[in-house]
Amino acid sequence: MANKVGLFFGSFNPIHIGHLIIANYMANYTSLDEVWFVVSPQNPFKDKKSLGNIYDRLEMVNLAIEGADNLKASDIEFHLPQPSYTIDTLVHLAEKFPTKEFVLIMGEDNLQGFHKWKNAEVILRDYKIIVYPRPGYDGGALKSHASVTMTETPVMELSSTFLRQAIKEKKSIKFYTPDAVIDFIDKKGLYS
Repeated sequence: MANKVGLFFGSFNPIHIGHLIIANYMANYTSLDEVWFVVSPQNPFKDKKSLGNIYDRLEMVNLAIEGADNLKASDIEFHLPQPSYTIDTLVHLAEKFPTKEFVLIMGEDNLQGFHKWKNAEVILRDYKIIVYPRPGYDGGALKSHASVTMTETPVMELSSTFLRQAIKEKKSIKFYTPDAVIDFIDKKGLYS
């Protein structure tokens, strides 16, 4: 049973190999026992209209991580009030799984804007944060905070927006996301 769980929040709209590389690195090269992809129904900082169906996004994560024992998909935020705030999810998970230690996974871009998050100081006080680099960003003053660990995670300039645009333009997305995800997108006619 995993005790130290990294929470990788995102829209995963759709999930791509950049997400998978980060999660795999966190699960295998840091102190984490496993990583949960927390599929966010609605990010308070993103436009809801551009989001794919939550169950489709969850299914794509499940397809992408099939066979990886230390990676899991989580629909925990589907059952919480919208929009979901990280602090509320963390408190809910701590109550539901008291034997687990939850650690936030985030990119340097999020760390830079972290002060804007709801209850940011409580998160920093009560939780650890593991940060992966993002080109063009500097985590700022928080990089040296006692709760923050910077990593050497391999980075890839790839976004879900790029994938959605490629699909719309009928271009190949092979190798950008697992074949099972591509098949699912094709079958359901997503993003076209």
